[in-house]
Amino acid sequence: MSSALDEDTRQTIAQGRETAGAMLRAAQKDLQKVFIVFLVGFLGTFYALRLYVWDFFKGITEAKMNSLTAESVEIIAQTPFDVILLQAKIGLVVGVLFAVPPFIYFSRDALRARDLWPSSPIPVWKLVVLVATMVVLFVLGVAYGYLVFFPFTFAFLANNAISAGFAPTYSIVKWAQFIFLLTVSFGLATQLPLVMTGLSYTEIVPYETFRDKWRHAIAGIFLAGALFTPPDPFTQVLWAMPVITLYGFSLYLARVVTTARRGSDRLDVKRTLTTRWNLLAGVAVLGGAAAYGFFTYGGVAAANDLLAAAGSDYRTVVPEETLLYAYVAATGLLALVLAAMYFVYTDIVALAGSATPGTVGDPSDIDVAELDAMGVRAAPPEAFADMEESEALRLSSQAMEAGDKDKARAILDRFDAAEEERNAEEQAEDVDPVDDVTDRTERATGTFLSELTEGEKDEDDVGGYYDEIAFVLDSITSKSFRIAAVFGVTLAGVFGWLYTGGMGAVFEQFLSQLPPEVTPDQNITVVALHPMEALIFEVKFSTLIAVLVTLPVVAYYAWPALRERNVVRHRRRAVFGWAGALTVGLLGGFALGYSYVAPTIISFLVADAVQSNMIIAYRITNFFWLIFFTTAGIGILVDIPVLMVLLNTAGVSYRTMRERWREVTVGILAFAALFTPADVITMFLVTVPLMVAYGAGLGVLYVITLGGRRNLAKPRTADV
Repeated sequence: MSSALDEDTRQTIAQGRETAGAMLRAAQKDLQKVFIVFLVGFLGTFYALRLYVWDFFKGITEAKMNSLTAESVEIIAQTPFDVILLQAKIGLVVGVLFAVPPFIYFSRDALRARDLWPSSPIPVWKLVVLVATMVVLFVLGVAYGYLVFFPFTFAFLANNAISAGFAPTYSIVKWAQFIFLLTVSFGLATQLPLVMTGLSYTEIVPYETFRDKWRHAIAGIFLAGALFTPPDPFTQVLWAMPVITLYGFSLYLARVVTTARRGSDRLDVKRTLTTRWNLLAGVAVLGGAAAYGFFTYGGVAAANDLLAAAGSDYRTVVPEETLLYAYVAATGLLALVLAAMYFVYTDIVALAGSATPGTVGDPSDIDVAELDAMGVRAAPPEAFADMEESEALRLSSQAMEAGDKDKARAILDRFDAAEEERNAEEQAEDVDPVDDVTDRTERATGTFLSELTEGEKDEDDVGGYYDEIAFVLDSITSKSFRIAAVFGVTLAGVFGWLYTGGMGAVFEQFLSQLPPEVTPDQNITVVALHPMEALIFEVKFSTLIAVLVTLPVVAYYAWPALRERNVVRHRRRAVFGWAGALTVGLLGGFALGYSYVAPTIISFLVADAVQSNMIIAYRITNFFWLIFFTTAGIGILVDIPVLMVLLNTAGVSYRTMRERWREVTVGILAFAALFTPADVITMFLVTVPLMVAYGAGLGVLYVITLGGRRNLAKPRTADV
């Protein structure tokens, strides 16, 4: 194992082991304290889940459901150990998170010895403010998830499952994982203001980068939403819109702190507060008076009426006299702090508004000579945008004379990057768009012609196959919008139909095909073990249908290139014949499967389970893929020999298809991995029939081509 690693990796692993051992030795006498902290976190979480958290999660799940939907939702344990193991796993994670900070603190001597401990200690009050801010932001994100996102999302998912005729019977493991994953995602998303302002203030990532790359940020937010949320537009927007709003707020906050830092020599916080002491005192008095009036002159009753109107069970009570004055003092102090922050903020905004090119607040005003090497690399691009070469050489020479070679190199690198950007902008302004398109077309055409004149390639030449594929892909690039439109419209149409009750209609109609003795209404129940299971199946099925519909369109536009490369022989109108033949085969196989194969198989399975006195609760994914495989799957199996015959008429020889069975097997396995349930057995259950159909196609071709001695394709010169 070690011989497979390079020297640097082995040294890094060895240093990591040494550091971990030193930390354990340094904290050895305090490991009991660390273990006690871990135990408190573990046991506290374990019993909190058991006594309070599950009921809280169940209440959140049913908060926005009507009574009928709420009665249909059940949380089940699939194995006897699901609940206790889940509580233990969550408790272990929380316990470790609790134990890590004290362990690091007790092993600080070992970290100091290896220069891994901060050399300049941060004041305690700054750490307290930072941690408190992180906690408050995390709590706000979690509160949004529990008060807004989860209630609406669970109601939406449960209603969708019920409308399709399924029972929302969630596995406690999958249900809890779904909740915890989204809880963490919301908590981390709310750290965005802190992260952006911190990076902007330290100039690690300049404010201008966040400002100019907002489109990329929005795309990244929606991408994260696609990973964390169900695959439907409603919940993705519900997740993404608050985060986008938070990004906008964070961007403005980053602008404020950046302006404050760059204009720190003109911003006097002490002077701002001392000159407005009277306003601050007045705000504090008014805040305390408002709190006193709220509790003593009907504010509590009005608040309770609003809570009752909103459907909340929470009620505000009038505090005792001692506690009342504490509330008044706290409110006055809070008003004082907020007013002070506002006055400082107004000075910062005024400073930013008064900034003109070459003054405080303008990135181009940064004195590069005063920065160190790291500061030069982190400086905004505006600091080098208008710099002359002589100025860059002068600054670099000064750094060299001072013995700072790293800074000298950084100045020249930043100047070269700015110079390249200026040249690129000038060239872009001088190029005529029409000439640019023409030039690119000529270059592309020249590439194609050069590939055509390279001559025949060996069949085993991987580079040759790559060139063929690249040529075909280039030929359909200009039609990519139409292809994407067909795919998108089909995907949206099928998904919308399934989403609005189509799946339930198909389910009921299919059950009507079963024999009466099976009594499907009493014996077959289809359940959703995961809140998103029905939606995920709808997306996969819609994608599969969209791919099947789009393939003829792709073939139509790629046909000229395929014919040019001698892959097919017929002209493009042959695509219509191909599409018709494959459609007939698909529909014929589907009719056979839907009428005979699927009812026979499922009736046998159900009858066998009923005779064994078992309760049948099929999972959505497994049951519907079984229906798909025994209906549309029969049509796909029929289409494979049909497609092979059509390919032979187009110029693909019997010998080529026989020798390329390995590549076909890999492609079928990839197809099964993408569009079937994620288990190995199902993949092989799909792959084996498809390969049998491929073998049947080879048998048909062997007969009609007389063992490969003649093909169905016409000679190239006789093509019409």
